[in-house]
Amino acid sequence: MRFQFRRDIPLQSRLGVAVMTMSCLLASACGTSATVTPTGAAPPAARTSGAVPAQTTPPPVAQDGSAVPIRITPDADLRRKLRALEASYKGRVGAVAIDLGTGKAVGYRANERFPFNSMFKAYACAAVLRKARDTDPGLLGRVQRWKPSEVLPNSAETREHTGTGMTLAQLCRAAVTKSDGLAGNLLLKQIGGPAGLTEYFRSLGDPESRLDRYEPHLTRWKPGEKRDTSTPAAAAGSLSRLTVGDALDARDRKRLIGWLRGAVTGYERIRAGLPKDWTIGDKTGTGGSGNYGTANDIAIAWPPRSSAPIIISIFTNRSTNGVAADEKVIASTATALARALGRL
Repeated sequence: MRFQFRRDIPLQSRLGVAVMTMSCLLASACGTSATVTPTGAAPPAARTSGAVPAQTTPPPVAQDGSAVPIRITPDADLRRKLRALEASYKGRVGAVAIDLGTGKAVGYRANERFPFNSMFKAYACAAVLRKARDTDPGLLGRVQRWKPSEVLPNSAETREHTGTGMTLAQLCRAAVTKSDGLAGNLLLKQIGGPAGLTEYFRSLGDPESRLDRYEPHLTRWKPGEKRDTSTPAAAAGSLSRLTVGDALDARDRKRLIGWLRGAVTGYERIRAGLPKDWTIGDKTGTGGSGNYGTANDIAIAWPPRSSAPIIISIFTNRSTNGVAADEKVIASTATALARALGRL
Protein backbone atom coordinates (compact mmCIF):
# COMPACT_ATOMS: atom_id res chain seq x y z
CA MET A 1 0.00 0.00 0.00
CA ARG A 2 1.40 3.38 -0.96
CA PHE A 3 1.83 5.96 1.75
CA GLN A 4 -0.59 8.85 1.14
CA PHE A 5 0.88 12.27 1.80
CA ARG A 6 -1.44 14.71 3.44
CA ARG A 7 -2.33 17.78 1.41
CA ASP A 8 -4.30 19.54 4.11
CA ILE A 9 -1.21 20.85 5.92
CA PRO A 10 -0.99 24.63 5.43
CA LEU A 11 2.06 25.60 3.41
CA GLN A 12 1.94 29.28 4.42
CA SER A 13 1.99 29.72 8.17
CA ARG A 14 0.07 32.68 9.53
CA LEU A 15 2.81 32.87 12.16
CA GLY A 16 5.18 34.03 9.47
CA VAL A 17 7.42 31.15 8.43
CA ALA A 18 8.86 31.88 4.99
CA VAL A 19 7.16 29.90 2.22
CA MET A 20 6.79 30.44 -1.51
CA THR A 21 3.70 30.03 -3.66
CA MET A 22 4.78 27.81 -6.52
CA SER A 23 2.06 28.80 -8.95
CA CYS A 24 3.55 32.30 -8.93
CA LEU A 25 7.22 31.33 -8.79
CA LEU A 26 6.81 28.98 -11.75
CA ALA A 27 5.98 31.93 -13.99
CA SER A 28 8.79 33.50 -16.01
CA ALA A 29 11.70 34.66 -13.89
CA CYS A 30 11.77 38.02 -15.60
CA GLY A 31 9.25 40.47 -14.26
CA THR A 32 6.46 38.16 -13.11
CA SER A 33 4.86 37.84 -9.72
CA ALA A 34 6.27 35.54 -7.08
CA THR A 35 4.96 35.10 -3.57
CA VAL A 36 7.69 35.15 -0.97
CA THR A 37 7.23 35.99 2.68
CA PRO A 38 10.31 37.64 4.19
CA THR A 39 11.27 36.18 7.54
CA GLY A 40 13.72 36.40 10.38
CA ALA A 41 15.80 33.39 11.33
CA ALA A 42 17.99 32.12 14.10
CA PRO A 43 21.09 34.20 14.82
CA PRO A 44 24.47 32.87 13.62
CA ALA A 45 25.29 31.40 17.04
CA ALA A 46 22.22 29.16 16.86
CA ARG A 47 22.98 28.14 13.29
CA THR A 48 26.42 26.81 14.16
CA SER A 49 24.77 23.97 16.04
CA GLY A 50 22.52 23.10 13.10
CA ALA A 51 19.46 24.83 14.55
CA VAL A 52 16.54 25.40 12.24
CA PRO A 53 15.91 29.07 11.45
CA ALA A 54 13.29 30.47 13.78
CA GLN A 55 11.14 33.50 13.12
CA THR A 56 12.12 36.63 15.00
CA THR A 57 9.85 39.26 13.45
CA PRO A 58 6.46 38.78 11.80
CA PRO A 59 6.61 39.16 8.01
CA PRO A 60 3.90 41.04 6.14
CA VAL A 61 0.76 39.08 5.38
CA ALA A 62 -2.44 39.90 3.59
CA GLN A 63 -5.74 40.18 5.47
CA ASP A 64 -6.53 36.56 4.65
CA GLY A 65 -3.19 35.46 6.13
CA SER A 66 -1.51 34.70 2.81
CA ALA A 67 1.95 35.96 1.89
CA VAL A 68 2.35 39.37 0.30
CA PRO A 69 3.28 38.89 -3.38
CA ILE A 70 6.51 40.38 -4.71
CA ARG A 71 8.24 40.24 -8.07
CA ILE A 72 11.10 38.12 -9.31
CA THR A 73 13.41 40.98 -10.15
CA PRO A 74 14.50 41.27 -13.81
CA ASP A 75 18.28 41.55 -13.83
CA ALA A 76 19.94 42.35 -17.14
CA ASP A 77 23.43 42.02 -15.72
CA LEU A 78 22.71 38.53 -14.36
CA ARG A 79 21.22 37.49 -17.69
CA ARG A 80 24.28 38.82 -19.55
CA LYS A 81 26.70 37.02 -17.23
CA LEU A 82 24.93 33.67 -17.45
CA ARG A 83 24.56 33.89 -21.22
CA ALA A 84 28.31 34.48 -21.50
CA LEU A 85 28.93 31.58 -19.11
CA GLU A 86 26.74 29.30 -21.23
CA ALA A 87 28.63 30.30 -24.39
CA SER A 88 32.02 29.48 -22.89
CA TYR A 89 30.70 26.33 -21.23
CA LYS A 90 28.87 25.22 -24.38
CA GLY A 91 25.83 24.22 -22.44
CA ARG A 92 22.77 25.39 -20.58
CA VAL A 93 22.40 26.88 -17.10
CA GLY A 94 19.17 27.15 -15.11
CA ALA A 95 19.18 28.99 -11.82
CA VAL A 96 17.01 30.60 -9.14
CA ALA A 97 17.95 32.37 -5.91
CA ILE A 98 15.52 33.70 -3.32
CA ASP A 99 16.53 35.90 -0.41
CA LEU A 100 14.05 34.96 2.30
CA GLY A 101 15.01 37.99 4.34
CA THR A 102 14.12 40.61 1.74
CA GLY A 103 11.79 38.62 -0.51
CA LYS A 104 13.90 39.43 -3.57
CA ALA A 105 14.17 36.63 -6.15
CA VAL A 106 16.30 36.36 -9.29
CA GLY A 107 16.51 33.67 -11.93
CA TYR A 108 17.60 32.50 -15.36
CA ARG A 109 15.90 29.70 -17.32
CA ALA A 110 13.93 29.27 -14.12
CA ASN A 111 11.15 27.20 -15.65
CA GLU A 112 13.11 24.99 -18.04
CA ARG A 113 13.41 21.27 -17.25
CA PHE A 114 16.65 19.67 -16.13
CA PRO A 115 17.32 16.17 -14.74
CA PHE A 116 17.21 15.71 -10.97
CA ASN A 117 20.02 13.17 -10.78
CA SER A 118 20.93 12.52 -7.13
CA MET A 119 19.42 15.78 -5.95
CA PHE A 120 16.19 13.84 -5.45
CA LYS A 121 17.64 12.21 -2.32
CA ALA A 122 17.15 15.30 -0.17
CA TYR A 123 13.45 15.36 -1.03
CA ALA A 124 13.06 11.60 -0.58
CA CYS A 125 14.61 11.93 2.86
CA ALA A 126 12.12 14.69 3.71
CA ALA A 127 9.27 12.43 2.61
CA VAL A 128 10.54 9.67 4.90
CA LEU A 129 10.76 12.15 7.79
CA ARG A 130 7.19 13.20 7.13
CA LYS A 131 5.95 9.61 7.00
CA ALA A 132 7.72 8.82 10.28
CA ARG A 133 6.18 11.86 11.93
CA ASP A 134 2.63 11.34 10.60
CA THR A 135 1.94 7.63 10.47
CA ASP A 136 4.93 5.45 11.38
CA PRO A 137 6.70 6.69 14.54
CA GLY A 138 9.27 3.88 14.63
CA LEU A 139 10.27 4.16 10.99
CA LEU A 140 13.55 6.03 11.35
CA GLY A 141 14.96 3.48 13.79
CA ARG A 142 13.95 0.47 11.73
CA VAL A 143 16.84 -1.53 10.22
CA GLN A 144 16.78 -2.14 6.47
CA ARG A 145 18.74 -4.93 4.83
CA TRP A 146 19.62 -5.63 1.22
CA LYS A 147 21.28 -8.15 -1.05
CA PRO A 148 24.87 -7.66 -2.27
CA SER A 149 23.49 -7.53 -5.82
CA GLU A 150 21.53 -4.37 -4.96
CA VAL A 151 24.63 -2.34 -4.12
CA LEU A 152 25.37 0.31 -6.77
CA PRO A 153 28.77 1.74 -7.72
CA ASN A 154 27.99 5.01 -5.89
CA SER A 155 27.07 3.22 -2.65
CA ALA A 156 30.23 3.37 -0.57
CA GLU A 157 28.54 3.54 2.83
CA THR A 158 25.80 0.99 2.28
CA ARG A 159 28.37 -1.40 0.79
CA GLU A 160 30.20 -1.36 4.12
CA HIS A 161 27.01 -2.38 5.95
CA THR A 162 25.85 -5.15 3.62
CA GLY A 163 24.86 -8.01 5.89
CA THR A 164 24.20 -5.85 8.97
CA GLY A 165 21.90 -3.27 7.40
CA MET A 166 21.26 0.36 8.42
CA THR A 167 18.40 2.23 10.02
CA LEU A 168 16.28 4.58 7.92
CA ALA A 169 17.85 7.53 9.74
CA GLN A 170 21.32 6.27 8.82
CA LEU A 171 20.20 5.76 5.23
CA CYS A 172 18.89 9.34 5.10
CA ARG A 173 22.25 10.62 6.33
CA ALA A 174 24.15 8.51 3.80
CA ALA A 175 21.88 9.56 0.95
CA VAL A 176 22.12 13.29 1.68
CA THR A 177 25.68 13.67 2.94
CA LYS A 178 27.40 11.16 0.63
CA SER A 179 24.80 10.73 -2.13
CA ASP A 180 24.79 6.97 -1.54
CA GLY A 181 22.84 5.41 -4.44
CA LEU A 182 21.46 2.33 -2.72
CA ALA A 183 20.44 4.46 0.27
CA GLY A 184 18.41 6.66 -2.08
CA ASN A 185 16.67 3.66 -3.61
CA LEU A 186 15.83 2.23 -0.17
CA LEU A 187 14.33 5.57 0.88
CA LEU A 188 12.17 5.61 -2.25
CA LYS A 189 10.84 2.14 -1.43
CA GLN A 190 9.54 3.48 1.90
CA ILE A 191 7.37 6.12 0.23
CA GLY A 192 5.88 4.24 -2.72
CA GLY A 193 8.82 4.43 -5.13
CA PRO A 194 9.42 7.21 -7.67
CA ALA A 195 5.67 7.73 -8.03
CA GLY A 196 5.45 8.21 -4.27
CA LEU A 197 8.06 10.95 -4.38
CA THR A 198 6.18 12.64 -7.21
CA GLU A 199 3.07 12.53 -5.04
CA TYR A 200 5.05 14.11 -2.22
CA PHE A 201 6.07 16.98 -4.48
CA ARG A 202 2.40 17.55 -5.29
CA SER A 203 1.59 17.62 -1.57
CA LEU A 204 4.14 20.44 -1.28
CA GLY A 205 2.33 22.43 -3.94
CA ASP A 206 5.00 21.65 -6.56
CA PRO A 207 3.32 20.74 -9.88
CA GLU A 208 6.55 20.35 -11.88
CA SER A 209 9.04 18.08 -10.09
CA ARG A 210 8.72 14.39 -10.87
CA LEU A 211 10.61 11.14 -10.41
CA ASP A 212 9.99 8.14 -12.66
CA ARG A 213 12.85 5.70 -12.10
CA TYR A 214 15.25 4.38 -9.49
CA GLU A 215 19.02 4.79 -9.62
CA PRO A 216 21.01 4.31 -11.79
CA HIS A 217 18.36 4.59 -14.52
CA LEU A 218 17.11 8.03 -13.51
CA THR A 219 20.40 9.63 -14.63
CA ARG A 220 19.88 8.45 -18.22
CA TRP A 221 18.61 11.72 -19.62
CA LYS A 222 18.65 13.52 -22.94
CA PRO A 223 17.49 17.04 -23.85
CA GLY A 224 13.73 17.34 -24.03
CA GLU A 225 13.03 14.36 -21.79
CA LYS A 226 10.57 14.95 -18.94
CA ARG A 227 11.25 11.84 -16.86
CA ASP A 228 13.07 12.44 -13.58
CA THR A 229 13.20 16.21 -14.00
CA SER A 230 12.43 19.45 -12.22
CA THR A 231 12.89 23.15 -12.88
CA PRO A 232 15.13 25.52 -10.93
CA ALA A 233 12.05 27.38 -9.66
CA ALA A 234 10.18 24.24 -8.59
CA ALA A 235 13.19 22.70 -6.85
CA ALA A 236 13.89 25.95 -4.99
CA GLY A 237 10.29 26.35 -3.92
CA SER A 238 10.07 22.82 -2.56
CA LEU A 239 13.35 23.17 -0.67
CA SER A 240 12.14 26.38 0.93
CA ARG A 241 9.01 24.64 2.18
CA LEU A 242 11.09 21.84 3.68
CA THR A 243 13.78 23.95 5.34
CA VAL A 244 12.03 27.15 6.47
CA GLY A 245 8.36 26.47 5.80
CA ASP A 246 5.96 24.28 7.72
CA ALA A 247 5.92 21.26 5.41
CA LEU A 248 7.98 19.42 8.05
CA ASP A 249 7.83 19.45 11.82
CA ALA A 250 10.43 21.81 13.32
CA ARG A 251 12.42 18.86 14.67
CA ASP A 252 12.53 17.28 11.24
CA ARG A 253 13.53 20.56 9.58
CA LYS A 254 16.44 20.74 12.00
CA ARG A 255 17.49 17.19 11.19
CA LEU A 256 17.25 17.70 7.42
CA ILE A 257 19.25 20.94 7.56
CA GLY A 258 21.88 19.17 9.64
CA TRP A 259 22.29 16.51 6.96
CA LEU A 260 22.44 19.14 4.21
CA ARG A 261 25.12 21.03 6.09
CA GLY A 262 27.06 17.78 6.53
CA ALA A 263 27.10 17.00 2.79
CA VAL A 264 30.58 16.32 1.39
CA THR A 265 29.82 16.13 -2.34
CA GLY A 266 29.32 19.83 -3.13
CA TYR A 267 32.51 21.57 -2.02
CA GLU A 268 33.32 22.65 -5.59
CA ARG A 269 29.81 23.79 -6.49
CA ILE A 270 27.59 26.36 -4.74
CA ARG A 271 29.86 26.34 -1.69
CA ALA A 272 32.86 27.25 -3.86
CA GLY A 273 31.04 30.23 -5.32
CA LEU A 274 30.15 31.80 -1.97
CA PRO A 275 32.40 33.26 0.75
CA LYS A 276 33.98 30.89 3.26
CA ASP A 277 32.18 32.49 6.19
CA TRP A 278 28.69 31.63 4.89
CA THR A 279 26.81 28.76 6.52
CA ILE A 280 25.68 26.39 3.75
CA GLY A 281 23.83 23.12 3.38
CA ASP A 282 23.44 21.57 -0.07
CA LYS A 283 22.60 18.49 -2.13
CA THR A 284 24.25 17.73 -5.44
CA GLY A 285 23.23 15.68 -8.45
CA THR A 286 25.45 14.44 -11.30
CA GLY A 287 24.62 12.57 -14.48
CA GLY A 288 28.12 12.75 -15.92
CA SER A 289 29.57 12.80 -19.40
CA GLY A 290 27.30 10.00 -20.63
CA ASN A 291 24.26 12.13 -19.85
CA TYR A 292 25.15 15.44 -21.51
CA GLY A 293 27.43 16.40 -18.64
CA THR A 294 24.48 17.09 -16.35
CA ALA A 295 25.28 18.45 -12.90
CA ASN A 296 23.29 20.43 -10.36
CA ASP A 297 23.24 21.65 -6.79
CA ILE A 298 20.63 23.09 -4.47
CA ALA A 299 21.38 24.86 -1.22
CA ILE A 300 20.17 26.82 1.74
CA ALA A 301 22.76 29.44 2.69
CA TRP A 302 23.10 32.00 5.48
CA PRO A 303 25.38 34.99 4.90
CA PRO A 304 27.22 36.14 8.05
CA ARG A 305 25.39 38.61 10.27
CA SER A 306 22.15 37.79 8.47
CA SER A 307 19.16 36.27 10.21
CA ALA A 308 17.47 34.90 7.09
CA PRO A 309 18.74 32.36 4.54
CA ILE A 310 18.95 32.31 0.75
CA ILE A 311 17.68 29.38 -1.32
CA ILE A 312 19.84 28.67 -4.38
CA SER A 313 18.99 26.19 -7.14
CA ILE A 314 21.36 25.56 -10.07
CA PHE A 315 21.13 23.01 -12.91
CA THR A 316 23.51 22.56 -15.85
CA ASN A 317 23.91 20.38 -18.93
CA ARG A 318 26.18 20.33 -21.97
CA SER A 319 24.90 20.92 -25.51
CA THR A 320 26.48 17.69 -26.74
CA ASN A 321 26.85 14.28 -25.16
CA GLY A 322 30.12 12.73 -24.07
CA VAL A 323 31.47 15.86 -22.35
CA ALA A 324 32.14 15.94 -18.62
CA ALA A 325 30.28 18.12 -16.15
CA ASP A 326 31.87 21.38 -15.05
CA GLU A 327 31.55 22.22 -11.36
CA LYS A 328 33.15 25.64 -11.87
CA VAL A 329 30.11 26.71 -13.90
CA ILE A 330 27.89 25.99 -10.90
CA ALA A 331 30.24 27.91 -8.58
CA SER A 332 30.34 30.89 -10.96
CA THR A 333 26.55 30.87 -11.25
CA ALA A 334 26.21 30.88 -7.45
CA THR A 335 28.47 33.93 -7.29
CA ALA A 336 26.43 35.73 -9.94
CA LEU A 337 23.17 34.97 -8.14
CA ALA A 338 24.48 36.23 -4.78
CA ARG A 339 25.64 39.44 -6.44
CA ALA A 340 22.29 39.91 -8.12
CA LEU A 341 20.66 39.67 -4.70
CA GLY A 342 23.06 42.30 -3.37
CA ARG A 343 24.73 39.85 -1.01
CA LEU A 344 28.25 40.20 -2.45
